Amino acid sequence: MAPRFRSLPPRFGSALPVTRQDRDRDRDQREWRKWYKTARWQRLRMSVLVRDLFTCQWPGCGKIEADTSKLVADHRRPHRGDEAMFWDPDNLQCLCKPCHDSRKQRAENRGHR
Repeated sequence: MAPRFRSLPPRFGSALPVTRQDRDRDRDQREWRKWYKTARWQRLRMSVLVRDLFTCQWPGCGKIEADTSKLVADHRRPHRGDEAMFWDPDNLQCLCKPCHDSRKQRAENRGHR
């Protein structure tokens, strides 16, 4: 007689059910991420970099960078999917990537603007 295999206990916890609200929030979040891929965003980004003279606006930095791939058009106030805030040039500033990826993120995580 062949041995019987017992059911093994699950190795991972059971998945939490996904609510309609979770799906809608995730879909909305994905929608505004698409705005970064548009020609409109590229034009706005470049106008902000030119306006700020390719200079990091973070207090105490002031780095001038000719390579635009090392610069970020950063939202001063997080837009959180608000279309008007996303496209508002007065809500954008030029930051170098190191300032954006470290100092700005730490400030936002602490709740500062």
